[in-house]
Amino acid sequence: MTVYPYRSACPKSIWRNLINTARNEIVFAGYTNYFLWLEHPNLAKALKRKAQQGCKIRFLVGDPESDVTRRREEVENVPLTVSTRIRITLSEIERLSDVPGVEARYGDEHIAMSVFRFDAEMLVTPHLAKLVGHDSPMLHLRRCQDDGLFDRFAYHASELWSGGRDVWHQTQPTG
Repeated sequence: MTVYPYRSACPKSIWRNLINTARNEIVFAGYTNYFLWLEHPNLAKALKRKAQQGCKIRFLVGDPESDVTRRREEVENVPLTVSTRIRITLSEIERLSDVPGVEARYGDEHIAMSVFRFDAEMLVTPHLAKLVGHDSPMLHLRRCQDDGLFDRFAYHASELWSGGRDVWHQTQPTG
């Protein structure tokens, strides 16, 4: 395990290597995932290529219209609001909406922790009170054993995904 005092201290090369070497699954379960598009040029193109090679790509983002998002905006009190950052991510991943293997869901239960999975490695950011994501610490985990720290965070991300709502195929109420 490697630990960074700030998410922003994790080298971009780590992210790029994890994305490039993942073969089966990439999960971006950050509340906005906004920083990805800024820090990783041509990310959509790289993810499209990964998906075409059979890698499952999942995005779990906060709902820009939710009460959780509004409360977080009050806490952060910054000009680039949480809902705006989510909408930027939604705009970016919309370009991938027709690519088989790319999925996106809304979920508000991961506001306090981001989990980014790349096969048997992951980057986890527990968000500290009143701080934005780049100011929170980051853990780089590798799967070394059954039911270890990696598996516990993987289970957490899986549960959040299961409870999420599809971004692209929202069903309309009947009746």
